[in-house]
Amino acid sequence: MSIDLARFHQTFFEESFERADSMEEALLKLDVGAADPETINTIFRAAHSIKGGAATFGFSAIAQFTHGVETLLDEMRAGKRLVEQNSVDLFLRATDVIRNLLGAARNGDPIDTDAVAAVQREIAAMLAGESAPSAETTPTAAESAAVVSGWRIRFEPEAGLFRSGNDPLRIFRGLQELGRYEVVVELDKLPSFAEADPEACYLSWTLELRGDVARDEIQDQFAWVEDECKLDIAALVDAQPQAPAVAPSAQASAQAPAAAAAKVTELRPQSAEAARGHALGDSGSIRVGTEKIDALINLVGELVITEAMLAQLSAVLDPVKHEGLLAGLSQLDRNTRELQEAVLSTRMLPIENVFSRFPRLVRDLAGKLGKQVRLTTSGEGTELDKGVIEKITDPLNHLVRNCLDHGLETTEQRRAAGKDPVGTVHLAAVHQGGHIVIQVSDDGRGLDRARILAKARENGIACSDSMSDAEVHQLIFLPGFSTAEQVTDVSGRGVGMDVVKRNIQALGGSADLSSTPGSGTCFTIRLPLTLAILDGMSVSVGGEILFLPLASVVESLQPEAEQIKHVVGQDTVIRVRNEYVPVVDLRSWFNLPGSSAPLTESIAVIVEADSRKLALRVDALVGQQQVVIKNLENNYRRVPGMSGATISADGRVAFILDVGDLARQTQRAAAA
Repeated sequence: MSIDLARFHQTFFEESFERADSMEEALLKLDVGAADPETINTIFRAAHSIKGGAATFGFSAIAQFTHGVETLLDEMRAGKRLVEQNSVDLFLRATDVIRNLLGAARNGDPIDTDAVAAVQREIAAMLAGESAPSAETTPTAAESAAVVSGWRIRFEPEAGLFRSGNDPLRIFRGLQELGRYEVVVELDKLPSFAEADPEACYLSWTLELRGDVARDEIQDQFAWVEDECKLDIAALVDAQPQAPAVAPSAQASAQAPAAAAAKVTELRPQSAEAARGHALGDSGSIRVGTEKIDALINLVGELVITEAMLAQLSAVLDPVKHEGLLAGLSQLDRNTRELQEAVLSTRMLPIENVFSRFPRLVRDLAGKLGKQVRLTTSGEGTELDKGVIEKITDPLNHLVRNCLDHGLETTEQRRAAGKDPVGTVHLAAVHQGGHIVIQVSDDGRGLDRARILAKARENGIACSDSMSDAEVHQLIFLPGFSTAEQVTDVSGRGVGMDVVKRNIQALGGSADLSSTPGSGTCFTIRLPLTLAILDGMSVSVGGEILFLPLASVVESLQPEAEQIKHVVGQDTVIRVRNEYVPVVDLRSWFNLPGSSAPLTESIAVIVEADSRKLALRVDALVGQQQVVIKNLENNYRRVPGMSGATISADGRVAFILDVGDLARQTQRAAAA
């Protein structure tokens, strides 16, 4: 019976991309000239696992390329080659090629053979280059005069070997194909029958394999269990033919010191906890498709809506006659909230998944700009919804690049200013209430107020010297605005910061910055923890309930007659603290039935989006609550001014307003 390996491809690609990421992360931590052996082993194991999986599933291009990388890494971990800057650079380029090969194999795209061949030539050249052998690997005279006739293998599995799906019998059958061998099983750790765990491994083995077999061929047989066992491979050496023969007992005693002198490969997890983690598969975690989690979140959302409907219906019940029912509904409310929080947490990921991308970016960009830069992070464990994480990566990328290019001075400039010649970029994340705050800061030159104003006037942007620093700083978020003297492949086109602010606002967040000349700049991003639930203010308009995102609401008021102004050729505005805000009548905007009451008898909700304020005219304020967001476009169609919908407690569909879209449409209408 043949096994369809294609059904395992998705898991292989997911795990291989994760291993490529771990390779890059470990490479960036390597201390050139004094590298940590465990870090090199981590890189080697990742490359070895990718190669083994690729060979198993028939992705020969990946297996062949990774084999060269693995060979070079093996020399480093054996002490035959020093870790140098050029080798780290080469491994980083090789990691990029591995990612590209994985992507091509997964998507069925053509392979960039030129890029693969270029890195392969560099690896081959480095392998062919001369390097001084270390004392550990220099053969002794006795070893030079000996012939390896086989190998003694000591194989001691961890107790959890079987739980990870591995079987020693399969390994022994593979060794049998390499040559003639003898096996001795050791039973000293075998417990009594009553105490034995049927899923645990208590046995260990000593094998003698005879024949012309390379050490690498033996290690390949144990490749899938290398993190779950103690493995010793020692050479069995015989004297040269011209040497006098020895008796079997003498030969055995001669083999012992030779075996002790041979290099021993010990592959063992760092701790018993790590071994159990490998046995269970990624420390007890399981892979679940996001579509299953989204379906579960949707069902919990429906449950929340149903519970709200029951709560509304129970409000008219006599608390004395229906005490038991009301107590049960109260308990249901608590359980529903806990279930909602638990299910939403399954989509939460640590922001470390985003922060881990930037060491490589900072390293490469700093080298291109000729600057010395130190990247520091804090709050990596802060969790954020997966959907938010996927959409915040690009804005953070723009901000980090901006810090390196515009914020940090050159090494010479920093020395002249009495600063540390190595600049610092810091990424931080922290929870604040129902939001997450992310900061990207540097200790560079800071923003030049005079230069920003001069550039704004040059571009025809309305500004004045009386503007506050905060208002001046906001100018850099305008489309096409850049203070760069010349356009480079890093920045200068003015298409970065406006994209940053737009993308952040699209997530229901906000972006601000503060700067001190000569000391640096700090960008602060505030985002909702999840895109599945919204803190909203419910308002009534024409008999309909509409929800406004609470993050966009500034205040609400009932305008007085002296605050209302009518601009010739334009709509009505109201004056709020010496600022004139255009009024948008939601009833007429959405063609709702009925006629609006005079503005002095209506409620004006002041909202802000895209640095523009609007006064939304509504009939009444209903309340404030969390709502489960339903995608309107997928279930119906795109509706201008609406970002989604939800189900209210009475079972009716209520729409969620897109304040940013309303602001943009109002601005276009005024310009026309």
